[in-house]
Amino acid sequence: MRPFFALFACAALVACSTPETLTRSGLVSAGIPRPIAACMAGRMVDRLSILQLRRLSGLAKADRSRDLDQFLYRVRSLRDPEIVAVTGSSAALCASGIAR
Repeated sequence: MRPFFALFACAALVACSTPETLTRSGLVSAGIPRPIAACMAGRMVDRLSILQLRRLSGLAKADRSRDLDQFLYRVRSLRDPEIVAVTGSSAALCASGIAR
């Protein structure tokens, strides 16, 4: 009975993860500072499809970036103009403090 409860608890936690939470965690894992990642995630989830967000998550799994510029360079390698535009504008607005 106990292993079933542990499995159920883990499944419940995974179900509570929103796309924004997963995106924010992925950005932090990719090397983006936590406050900027939180700001970017909110904007990106509103503007990108789930498929595009999944493509971005592959970057976080691959390697950490040294800085925001290197992360944006890696985003361009996805060759999706919408991902590049949304990620770049979100990074610029969030890093400058214009967006929160």
